Parts: sequence; C-alpha cells; structure tokens
Amino acid sequence: MQTSTGTPRPITRYGAPVLHRRCAEVTVFDDDLARLVADMYASMYAARGVGLAANQIGVDARIFVVDCADATGTRTVAVVVNPVLHLPEARELVADEEGCLSVPGQHAEMTRSAVAAVTGFDLRGEPIRLEGSGTLARCFQHEVDHLDGLVYVDRLPTKQRKRILTASAEHPGVGAGVPDQG
Repeated sequence: MQTSTGTPRPITRYGAPVLHRRCAEVTVFDDDLARLVADMYASMYAARGVGLAANQIGVDARIFVVDCADATGTRTVAVVVNPVLHLPEARELVADEEGCLSVPGQHAEMTRSAVAAVTGFDLRGEPIRLEGSGTLARCFQHEVDHLDGLVYVDRLPTKQRKRILTASAEHPGVGAGVPDQG
C-alpha cells in the first residue's frame, strides 16, 4: 500500500447530501488544494481504495484521485481537477464487480465502458488528459459519477440497491476485503 503525506479523513457514507449533488468547480489552484489532495490520497490509502472523489471526504469540489492499474497492468497514480469524462461512441461494455468506499462492505455487478478518458487539470492548473482501460477506465467512470452526485448503487435496480444499502449500514466501514473504487 502506498503512503501519503496527508491526513486521512473519515469516508462519507451513502445518504450524506454532499454525495447526492453535483460538486462545485475548482477555481483556485493553491496550497490549500494541494493539502486537500494529499488528504484525499491518505484517505484513499487508509481505506484500501483505488479511487476517491472529494465529496467522499465531505468536500464539495470536483476533484478525484486514483491509484490503480489498467487492463495491461500499468499503474496510474493521478489527481484530476474538474474532470470531464469521455467515452467512445462505439463502446465495448464490460460487466464486473464494483464497490464503493461510501457503501462499505458491498459489491455489485456493474456494466461500464471498457475504455474511458478524462480531461481536466493537474494541481498547478495545467490541462491534462488521461486514458484508461480495465479497472482504470472503471475508476474514471465511477469517480466522475461521484462528482456528478451519483453513487454506483443509484444505477442498480431498486430492490438490489435497498438490499445493498441495508447490508452496508451494518458494516463498520473501511479497511477490509477487496479494494473498492472511491
């Protein structure tokens, strides 16, 4: 597991208002933003996740961090500020287990695009573009959903979502089992 110079913050659980609305655009790229991102990495690593959106630690800002591999095994560690998701017009869809740090202890099969890209900005405000396949593509889609106010269970049929949320409410939280997307 990677370490970070930041301070881990508690993971916001499903139902918190900040998880269910579109996050605010970031307009200032300064030391406060750098500290927030360090805390995001620390929180993600402490929770044994592979991605984390700012609203998952209660911050209303369009930022996510990832540390995961693509379909070839190439690892990407990145922060994207004000991300925009780009999916191919002709998509290959892949069903795979997906989990979320904000819905601890639960997983469900979710169909996502096999490849995805994000554009946005780095910590200095410089434009970036990242492309991914496999788990990395899934993370991009999952984290941008978070920043748009959508948690993966919101995409599931009502009965399945209710069952997962009930089971998650009984779960103590992060730190055990399979790494989750943010």
